[in-house]
Amino acid sequence: MTGIFITFEGIDGVGKSTQANLLQDYLEGLNHKVVRTLEPGGTELGQEIRQLLLHRKGEVAPRAEALLFSADRAHHVATKIRPALAEGSVVISDRYFDSSVAYQGAGRALSMEEVREINLWAVDGLLPTLTVLLDLDASEARARRNTTGTEPDRMEREKIEYFEATRQAFLKLASNEPDRFFVVDAAQSVETMQAQIRARVNAILG
Repeated sequence: MTGIFITFEGIDGVGKSTQANLLQDYLEGLNHKVVRTLEPGGTELGQEIRQLLLHRKGEVAPRAEALLFSADRAHHVATKIRPALAEGSVVISDRYFDSSVAYQGAGRALSMEEVREINLWAVDGLLPTLTVLLDLDASEARARRNTTGTEPDRMEREKIEYFEATRQAFLKLASNEPDRFFVVDAAQSVETMQAQIRARVNAILG
């Protein structure tokens, strides 16, 4: 039995981790084996790359940044995601390659098509079964991040225009692949969003 691969996408501050955790709890309550992961940093090597990408001082050239993300992703898929899917698990990942396409392809003014092709090669063509896109105005998302009390990382310190451009890139990706993407209005309550996500996942699980 092949597993199901679910990813959560959206700009920083929309509630991806919260919704992914709630979905994990729900599916485990239905006796599904769930592997919960994230990008960057879903493996030991990925944690080292995450430190380089998000917490080092100084700038990282846009192409270097995109390649570091894809390197993390290639290792993540080969050593964690594909083996879990082969065992029939439900894999839930907080971010996947759509984040690179949106963040590096729009926010960094690289070609979205080039970033997508690099990442498709890195993951050997593995697409999620379902991509949940939590959509929220960039200003509101920033206001939410500012209430967490944690020190913002290198990406989170970007200007609001960067996040709005990235948000629009995510919406473009969703419109291009409506069968894979499920867009959820992140201005709704946590409970309402989770109910919508569960309904969509249940439709896939049958």
